[in-house]
Amino acid sequence: MTAVVLALLIAAAAGITMAVQGALNASLSKVIGLLEATLVVHLVGAALSLAILLALRSGTGGLPQFKEAPWYAYLGGALGVLIVMGVAFSLPRAGAANATTAIIIGQVATAMLIDQLGLFGMEKIPFSWWSGLGLALLAGGGYFMLCK
Repeated sequence: MTAVVLALLIAAAAGITMAVQGALNASLSKVIGLLEATLVVHLVGAALSLAILLALRSGTGGLPQFKEAPWYAYLGGALGVLIVMGVAFSLPRAGAANATTAIIIGQVATAMLIDQLGLFGMEKIPFSWWSGLGLALLAGGGYFMLCK
């Protein structure tokens, strides 16, 4: 198995996990509230990350170099809050499949822009008409999913 295939399988597993997480976050927010659920989700995630880091010593030991990362690299935590809130809000209102489809279309379109411009230290990957066609077909499929 090539490294790319392994990476794609892990990405697919992450996508599966994200769909389940969205439903769980929406369920929690119905009981305790949207902002409260967002806080709880991140506290549980932080606690688990710390436990894994300490118990398994699976980190690279680079934590002391946190000051060397560019300032914008730390915005992922803030974006995570917005993601959890957005998903927990949209899934119960639009349905898991419809909301997830909109999320994926937004992710792919933004990822294509990040690739094209090489933003945030990513390697530049030029836009191709094939990838544009793929995005258009993905968006078209999303539209058909919304049709009742």
